[in-house]
This record gives sequence, C-alpha cells and structure tokens, in this order.
Amino acid sequence: MTTTTIAIAAAIAIGLSTIAPAIAQGLAASKALEGMARQPEVAGEIRTTMILALAFMEALTIYGLLVAILLVNKL
Repeated sequence: MTTTTIAIAAAIAIGLSTIAPAIAQGLAASKALEGMARQPEVAGEIRTTMILALAFMEALTIYGLLVAILLVNKL
C-alpha cells in the first residue's frame, strides 16, 4: 500500500467512527431528556441507562481512533 492510501484510510476510519456515534449520542440524549420530561419519577433510571449507552457508543469512537493510529504507524 502506498502512504497516500494508508493516510486516506486512516482519515476515513477516524471520520466515520466519530460521525456515527456523535449522531447516535445526540439522538440518545434527546430521547432520554424527552422521557425524563414525560415521566420525572423514572429520571434516575433513564439517566443511568443513557450513561451506559453513551459509554458503549464512545467505545466505537475509541476503536476507530485505534484503527487510525495503527494505520498511521504503518506509514
């Protein structure tokens, strides 16, 4: 592989791995806040579930970063 191809692959890996989870995190937070507004008595439970879901989404971003770092180190 050429260095240009590896650099483009690293850019695509980090780009896609940050855009998709960012959109998903925004949607999850929006729906969680909507649920808390409709049923304030379960706000604690919704918050806990949302934080856990956000952590899993953030893991996808970290995996993309690791792939990009591995590709760049191959240069």
